Amino acid sequence: MAFNLMKDASERIIIAAHRGECGGNIPCNTITSYEIAVSHGADMIEVDVSKSAEGTLWILHPKMEERHLGYKGPESKQRIWQMTDAEIRDLRYLNYDRDFTQFPLCTFDEVLDRFKDRCYINVDKFWENPKEISDAIKAHGMIDQIVVKSSPKDELFDLMEEYAPEICYLPILKEPGDVHENLMKRNINYVGCEVVFTDETQGVGSAEFIDKLHKDGKLVWANAIIYNYKAQLAAGHSDDTSFTVSPDYGWGWLADRGYDIIQTDWTQAMAVYLRESGKRFRK
Repeated sequence: MAFNLMKDASERIIIAAHRGECGGNIPCNTITSYEIAVSHGADMIEVDVSKSAEGTLWILHPKMEERHLGYKGPESKQRIWQMTDAEIRDLRYLNYDRDFTQFPLCTFDEVLDRFKDRCYINVDKFWENPKEISDAIKAHGMIDQIVVKSSPKDELFDLMEEYAPEICYLPILKEPGDVHENLMKRNINYVGCEVVFTDETQGVGSAEFIDKLHKDGKLVWANAIIYNYKAQLAAGHSDDTSFTVSPDYGWGWLADRGYDIIQTDWTQAMAVYLRESGKRFRK
């Protein structure tokens, strides 16, 4: 299967599954959650990468050991980066009711092996281990499948230029600034921006900002996901309002606005809505 993010996004909205698709007894960031997301229509899965004390890359959101695993060990081993691979192998995720499940953590290599030639992979926390992550991606021959993002800092742009200039990259913007113009001059595979906004008429939330990036041949990524309802990521057009108000107000608004990539926690529901409403594929 050939991967070309710019071409695929010109043909259809790219559905990005936030940490896979989870619920009930199936936790996020597991092989099973990623398999469900892909089977439900995700074009891309998002994975969080941490590193063990032995240097192995594992899939777990940093600093969420206690929240996701119910794990709070001795002070010297409360975080993944303090633990051996054998200790990590013994851990199990919690389910929705915070009971232990049968699901273990998986390594980054295991995810790459499982999803090679199947979907795009957004590697979160890339900047924490850029050399190790980029080396793994190259070893698996998966550069075209990978997308990475970061906050818009010069030192992070430097890391991209040094370790992964070929990998698709998007800065996460809350304000327009001059990031777009600066990245156009960098030796980075700059494909677009992720935007986070509370006002759909101003700054990166405006239609004018989308038009500007599209005119320069760049993509725009928006988030339907919600971390905290008091901190909206797309001015209230979200997974939540897609269910509690209407899908037209949530996912439909994001699609009609022209976003090329939409990240969701409800892969199947959004995929079905976009398909049945005729909004998934470009005219």
